[in-house]
Amino acid sequence: MTAILPTAQQSEIFYPSEDGEPVAETYDHLYAMLTTLEVLKQYLAGRQATVLANQFLYYSQGFPSLRVAPDVMVIFDVTPGGRDNYKIWEEGQVPSVIFEMTSKGTQDQDQIFKKTLYEQLKVREYWQFDPKGEWIEEKLRGYRLQGETYQAITDKRSQPLQLRLEVEEKLIGFYREDTGEKLLIPDELVRALQQETQARIEAQDMAERERRRAEQERQRAEQAEERLEQERQRAERLAAQLRALGAEPEA
Repeated sequence: MTAILPTAQQSEIFYPSEDGEPVAETYDHLYAMLTTLEVLKQYLAGRQATVLANQFLYYSQGFPSLRVAPDVMVIFDVTPGGRDNYKIWEEGQVPSVIFEMTSKGTQDQDQIFKKTLYEQLKVREYWQFDPKGEWIEEKLRGYRLQGETYQAITDKRSQPLQLRLEVEEKLIGFYREDTGEKLLIPDELVRALQQETQARIEAQDMAERERRRAEQERQRAEQAEERLEQERQRAERLAAQLRALGAEPEA
């Protein structure tokens, strides 16, 4: 879509960052959106990329009404971090991947308007996730830009992200293509941290028990050596007494 060149008058145009509408239709949609945001933020940390959620994407300079608010969008080759909104003409990059947490109520908008818009903007991949399975039976559906049009993604792989996507109840599971490792959601990260902490405590306890056992063994060895030395000295004294009496001790 062609951007409008800036003018002195356009520089005063206000581009809102919110519209007062609810963030998501239901808790399931909100949770799916927030977990996707956090998982991808962690995955792309340290790279020249940003992940934004439910923020206005402005795509035509000078026309603040021409905007859309993707549930989650990933943009590469930009400064990391959050924004109040995202203006394509300022950043110089179109989102590479967009996720919409869809429902029966937003089906037409997600499948017709947004799909056509993202296709025209040349968003490389567009994913629709229906956590309740209201109109997408398999819950997850993706499209990849081939030339000028979107084609259905059949292998559930995101090429820009280099991740494999799986439906895991009401969430999207993300797996690294290089290692097969799952990207943990916040709840799983907490459990993994708890397990790691518990394992570390158990390892420390085991190391402490081993240290005490080794110390006890060392003390018993020293005591045995002391008793042996005492016996040796006693034997030497007895031998000396026998020699003093003119008797040779038995070998």
